[in-house]
Amino acid sequence: MNDDRFRALPAVEVLAEQALAHAARPAVAPRPLVVEAARAVLALERAGLTADPARPPAAPADRLALVLEEAARRAKPRQERVLNGTGVVLHTNLGRAPLSEAARRALLEAAGGYVALEYDVAAGKRSERALGAEEWLVRLTGAEAALVVNNGAAALLLAVSVLAAGRKVVVSRGELVEIGGSFRLPEILKKAGATLVEVGTTNRTRADDYRRALSPEVGLLLRIHPSNFRVAGFSERPSRGELAALAKGAGIPFVEDVGSGALVDTTAFGLEREPTVLECLTEGADLVTFSGDKLLGGPQAGLIVGRREWVRKLKKDPLARALRVDKLTVAALEATLAAYVEPARAQEELPTLALLAAPAHVLKDQAERIATALSGLAGLTVSVVPEASEVGGGALPGAILPTYAVVLAAAGRSAAQLERRLRAQGPPLIARIKDDRVLVDARTLLFEDPDEIARVVAAALTGNWEVPGA
Repeated sequence: MNDDRFRALPAVEVLAEQALAHAARPAVAPRPLVVEAARAVLALERAGLTADPARPPAAPADRLALVLEEAARRAKPRQERVLNGTGVVLHTNLGRAPLSEAARRALLEAAGGYVALEYDVAAGKRSERALGAEEWLVRLTGAEAALVVNNGAAALLLAVSVLAAGRKVVVSRGELVEIGGSFRLPEILKKAGATLVEVGTTNRTRADDYRRALSPEVGLLLRIHPSNFRVAGFSERPSRGELAALAKGAGIPFVEDVGSGALVDTTAFGLEREPTVLECLTEGADLVTFSGDKLLGGPQAGLIVGRREWVRKLKKDPLARALRVDKLTVAALEATLAAYVEPARAQEELPTLALLAAPAHVLKDQAERIATALSGLAGLTVSVVPEASEVGGGALPGAILPTYAVVLAAAGRSAAQLERRLRAQGPPLIARIKDDRVLVDARTLLFEDPDEIARVVAAALTGNWEVPGA
């Protein structure tokens, strides 16, 4: 090993000072972050020199550029705006449902001052939190009462904890789902203090299986909508009416978790049919739990609707306070729900529904606009191809959404290198790689400006391809 190569490397503090002195913008990043970046760049260079004995040290100017770019990256907020080119509409890692304009306005108004969060302005006295959103849920679903908590898993946790703690919960083996992030239904039930009673088999469960499991120790019957997987072929499950009758006879509630929480008929968007919340209640569920940030198209929230007697018990429990939502969520949720007063208005105003319903010819037009904006970039090959998008968020796993994607190829660079460079920009463009090609899906970029996308790609092509951590 040639030790002179390592001796030629500057000290971290020296490199940091050099970077600050050469910064085109003095406030590119706070000094501590520039020091962090210098340390990371030097560590990466040392690793490269160790791996390749013939590799010379980087040119000082290139090293400085790396430090400044890395420092700027570290100074950016972690929760930054991104351009979603993946085609996954409800991308869990990218924040799921984009909010409507009305919801964004409500957020700004709530964030900028005081709001009547738990105050009845007309009566001049304290009121209940999220009352407006709960009134909308009752209006839209036909439920007797509603409750809003901070996410879908919390809604189910609260229901089981209040109604079945220390008792048994009967559920089909075919519904013992993992809901994401390695959280599994049996673990949620255990955390809620309930004992799980599995009935039936993975593919076939009958009403008699539930009936035989009933005893004075059973606190509720639970039905879970398998929103993130499908059981097809030789399968069977009892109807809601059958389970409702069993629960009523035993004097216990029948609770259904529908996960994604569709309030409108998804077949209107060309998708497979999802049970609506109204349908679940009409067919006998005493309580229905679902999420606010999936098919509903709103902010993260756990929504519980159903019979007044059971909702009242949940509201009175101390755990409900621990799981309550803040004023920003309440504001965005109420504005989102208000759009559902007319289904056509919901599809027009809510980005999630609009993206899911977008026809292929509209997506092709957007893909071609993006391709045209990119066509003048040197060293870039662009084409438009038919592709398939996903709903995401654990919803409609079997759904195929025809779409169009822009294929990007950079001369002399691999697909992985180009994808990494696109992520290093501001805003980052998140693409996907398929068959060693970078695909940018028009569906999730439908409302984005093609010229902005072109600026991001241009920056990716002209910047440094070896930014550490990019």
